Amino acid sequence: MNTVNNKMYCKILARVKPIFMLLSVFLILFSCNDSDKVAQEIEAVPIDLKIARFDREFASAGEKGLPALRKMYPYLFPAPDSVWIAKMEDSLQVELFQEVGNAFQSFEDEQEGLVQLFKHIKYYFPEYTIPKVITVTNDVDYNNRIILTDSILFVSLDNYLGPEHKYYGGFQRYIAQSLDRSYLVSDVASAFAKQVVPRPRDRTFLARMIYFGKELYLKDKLMPNVEERKRIGYSEEDLTWAIANEEPMWRNFIENEYLYSTDNKLNQRFLEPAPFSKFGLELDNESPGRLGRYVGWQIVKAFMENNDVSLKQLLTMPEEEIFKKSNYKPRN
Repeated sequence: MNTVNNKMYCKILARVKPIFMLLSVFLILFSCNDSDKVAQEIEAVPIDLKIARFDREFASAGEKGLPALRKMYPYLFPAPDSVWIAKMEDSLQVELFQEVGNAFQSFEDEQEGLVQLFKHIKYYFPEYTIPKVITVTNDVDYNNRIILTDSILFVSLDNYLGPEHKYYGGFQRYIAQSLDRSYLVSDVASAFAKQVVPRPRDRTFLARMIYFGKELYLKDKLMPNVEERKRIGYSEEDLTWAIANEEPMWRNFIENEYLYSTDNKLNQRFLEPAPFSKFGLELDNESPGRLGRYVGWQIVKAFMENNDVSLKQLLTMPEEEIFKKSNYKPRN
């Protein structure tokens, strides 16, 4: 009896299998066509991006040119002229202007990257007003390398001179690594994400992980042609480590009952920028920082793969609901 059933099953499978194969091919082609259509629509979005190289203008203005600069950029001159004249004549500032000028003789690559970013932003957020871009220096204040307002985007170029630059010699390696022009557009995308992703509804570690996961998933959509590692600000080695250790990381969070904990120390250990994450294990020194953000990213990805939800709907959904409907399973 079993032999007969097996033969019948094989015959049915032989007939059905080609149908499933055709269906799979159809779904793949449909998905590709849909993606191509979106890409074409995004490329057609008109963007008039205005960029002002204030860093260059200020460096070459001199005292006589200061009144004209003040008139053009009144919001950048809150202090009296004497302060700015002293800055123009300060040897360290002059050197800073020279270093930035040498590194950014051209801003064309960054301009193209920003145009593509704002095309994607405008596609998903048509009500958004594209800001004017103004390049500046800010005494290597890397915590404020990007400032995005309703109408202006300030980009501090002295924070993008490359990780080996002498100005960054006293910084920890994980900070210097991010001070590279290849991360500039990603940093702008992060600044935009902070404007549109609501803060988490509760203080649990899970909610905070998924909050950062939303930001990173948004960057996936806004920067699809940029390397994944640059979206999260990792080196290739960092991302490889995170992918290889996703399952033991998740197991550690579960076993230690971190998910619903409101302990703020978990922020410092797994969410905030740091040289490494702090599991309290021997492997800590091998790990990159902010691994809680990485895990939150994977949860949000799983949710979007398993649910029919728009990007804007995702951003406002409760973190707990996202987690429960994600069916998240870490990679082994």
